[in-house]
Amino acid sequence: MSPGVSDSVLATIEAHLRQRELRREDLYQRARRLRRLSQGTMTRLHTEGSAAPDLAEIRRGVVELSDWLRREGRGDEPLALDAFQEAVEAMLLGAIAVGDPLPGPADLGVDPEPYLLGLGDVVGEVRRRVLDRLGRDDIAGAEAELALMERLTRALLRFDTTRAIVPLKPKQDSARTLLERTRGEVVMARVLSRARTTNGSPGAAP
Repeated sequence: MSPGVSDSVLATIEAHLRQRELRREDLYQRARRLRRLSQGTMTRLHTEGSAAPDLAEIRRGVVELSDWLRREGRGDEPLALDAFQEAVEAMLLGAIAVGDPLPGPADLGVDPEPYLLGLGDVVGEVRRRVLDRLGRDDIAGAEAELALMERLTRALLRFDTTRAIVPLKPKQDSARTLLERTRGEVVMARVLSRARTTNGSPGAAP
């Protein structure tokens, strides 16, 4: 009759699982710091227009987290997906804020999957820029931002892949909805602006 699994084997398995738990907690904290930095940077980009030191720190954070995953986090990479996604969103928004060409995944040091998810989210950040322009009666600026929204959404809709690889369809649906809503708001603002100009022009009816 088999004596069963030895205590030494079971102890080795317990030690392995405990070490993995500790590594997962370490990964969670690292990813959380990168997420929070990315979120704060996007807020500053909207309010101040630039955040170069923070963007540089995000790039370093992406490299460090990627390196750590290769060394320590094999099997737990999905836990870092949201952090990479937020970092991509912030870095794309940083490029948009200063009018630079948008970097690709290799430029940012990320895989294509989190890049596409971040690209989907940055459509909403550009919508915020459109609304900011409209709030300042900058119709031409809002139209330029809307054109960027359209280009980003077209790029996003180019991809048709299974959710098991990357859950992209919800981002595509959201981008499409935001684009249509924003287009309607810009059209309405343009109509109202023209009406005000006409009503305020010399010779207009009292």
